[in-house]
Amino acid sequence: MNFMTPRQAGWTSRRRLTVAALLVSSAATLSAVTWPSASGAAAHPGIRLHGDTVEIPIAGGTAEVRADSLAVSARTGDGKALTLSAPSAEPLGRPGAVTIAHGAAQWTLPERGLTVTAAAERGRLRMDVHGSQDKSTLSWPVTGTDAAASAVQIPRGEGLGVPVADPWWNATATGLAGHSYDLTADLTMPLWGYTVGNHGVSYLVPKPIGTSLGFTSTGERLHSTTVHTFSRQENTEDYSVTFALTDPSPVAPALDYRHWLDEHGQVVTLKSKIAANPEVAKLLGAFHAYTWGTARTAQGVRQMQALGLSRMWLGYDADGKPMDAQAVAAAKQAGYLVGPYDSFANGQDPKTSDASTSSWPSPVYPDFCIHNQDGSVKAGFHDRGCYLSSQAFAQSEGSDHYLAERTSQMVANGADSYFLDVDSAGELFDDHSPAHPMNQQQDQANRLARMGKLSGGDKLVLGSETAGSWASPVVAFSHGSATPVADGLWPLERDKAVWGGYAPAGAPGVFFKPVSLPSDLAKAMFDPVYRIPLYETALHDAQVNLDRWELSYTKLPDQETARALLAMLYNTPLNLALDGPTLTSQGKQLAALQSYFAPLHQAAGTQPMTDFRWLTQDHQVQRTTFGNGVLQVTANFGTQSFGTLPSGCVDARLRGDQSPRRLCPTSVKP
Repeated sequence: MNFMTPRQAGWTSRRRLTVAALLVSSAATLSAVTWPSASGAAAHPGIRLHGDTVEIPIAGGTAEVRADSLAVSARTGDGKALTLSAPSAEPLGRPGAVTIAHGAAQWTLPERGLTVTAAAERGRLRMDVHGSQDKSTLSWPVTGTDAAASAVQIPRGEGLGVPVADPWWNATATGLAGHSYDLTADLTMPLWGYTVGNHGVSYLVPKPIGTSLGFTSTGERLHSTTVHTFSRQENTEDYSVTFALTDPSPVAPALDYRHWLDEHGQVVTLKSKIAANPEVAKLLGAFHAYTWGTARTAQGVRQMQALGLSRMWLGYDADGKPMDAQAVAAAKQAGYLVGPYDSFANGQDPKTSDASTSSWPSPVYPDFCIHNQDGSVKAGFHDRGCYLSSQAFAQSEGSDHYLAERTSQMVANGADSYFLDVDSAGELFDDHSPAHPMNQQQDQANRLARMGKLSGGDKLVLGSETAGSWASPVVAFSHGSATPVADGLWPLERDKAVWGGYAPAGAPGVFFKPVSLPSDLAKAMFDPVYRIPLYETALHDAQVNLDRWELSYTKLPDQETARALLAMLYNTPLNLALDGPTLTSQGKQLAALQSYFAPLHQAAGTQPMTDFRWLTQDHQVQRTTFGNGVLQVTANFGTQSFGTLPSGCVDARLRGDQSPRRLCPTSVKP
């Protein structure tokens, strides 16, 4: 089988007094996090100026901003002094006079063409920087430099919490040092945070296009520098950063972000999505699976039912053999969701195209191809064909209906769900074609509009790839948001001898060949010691999140137990790959896992994650809570029992349960 869909090409890259005390302290819980509030800000006096230092009352203390360097510090309510940002990495020159009016301080940095505004906004410090010098950059804020900083939190996939002095994470070959992350293309949310003594600091970039977060190791300690590019073409002349004082919970930055989203009306909950389309409710309790061979047939669906798989999302890839109408009808009768894989992002010559999803009616290819600044066509996935411009589609859809006709074709078998690759993943494009010019912000807006059409107008249960938080309002599920991808994954996946290729047709090795990850890659991606539920804290009740499509549960045998425990702890489904032989050999095991998960997710899938904590100093025992006590889950990733909870097991207690429900994944292996 020679077909290769865009995603198959692997194109997407991209404590109290001591730390030990924090890990077991109830202070390190989500429910106790201090978040900014308007009332907290209003209780303080106004902005004051002392020389070149601007003092701004915020929730939890007072922020102090140096007008000449943009260094930011804070005095907390309990008398601590914190460094929120070191001075800008480049000299900024002498500042102009600071004026204070309408609750904000403003000044200029003439040598750099910058105008800075600082104010309290709902208890946070908000810094707005306007840049008038096109293509200039600002390397600020510089964060994590406080001597008391102990850990950094970043939303790589679901989220990582990394000790700043950990030698492994300070190494460029394995860790964060020397790496830079685009806030839209590489991170799932535009935020990061630090634990500083018995406090936390949360950073948020509300409009992250044009901004990246890079890490440096200095004195064997990690700190980070955010770089923003001011560009007229990109409409990024205005750059904003908010700073919030929190408690030291590892998920405090995500809770701060959730409150920011709520304040700005940017959360669309699963409950509201279900109200708009009741079919979305079928995601609750369902595992997801890409199907192959007989698993795509009505007989395969009936086999799943007989095994006890009560709720499923079934997808099928673009290999020219979709589920037929009989299989779709059987799936619907079983209460499953069914959806095709599709992509609107790649175009190839229909005469030579190697993927049905890349074949479009004339003149889409080549007229809709994105053009680089030099006029050349932007080559598509693995240099196949070209990337297609969302602006070209947007301009033509009113008369030509290419996307609408494509969707109608894809769901003609009765499918009620849709997986649209790439659109939500965050790698946004400029198009320099004079026929359909766009910048990255327009590309993002176009994608939101067409995803909204699928989920809202067409009433399809929509999923996409590694959905950035900006796409959450229009998607119901995301394949990949849970995965903290490390760079070493891409070369491993390109090694067909190790990872597997696209044969045999009924069970491609890329899906079904088991792989043992190198130890460094396994640690970077799946070690529960460093995993923290940032994404779930912000968006658990807004969408359903899973691991990447090519990292199916049985693809990585060494990580099965940890991944099953993480899924139950975070109340998120497993992503599977199913064919006939897999159903026969592993179906009972998978059905047992799904049977345990289903009632937990049906009860708590529409609830926010309201608490996360480590129960042991080594992070091996972790606990989550959803809603107002609707569900509490405790997972033991360690090698020793924790009370009555054995190692490698999870206890879940739904409200009303007299005793916990226990799952030990190794006990349900075939």
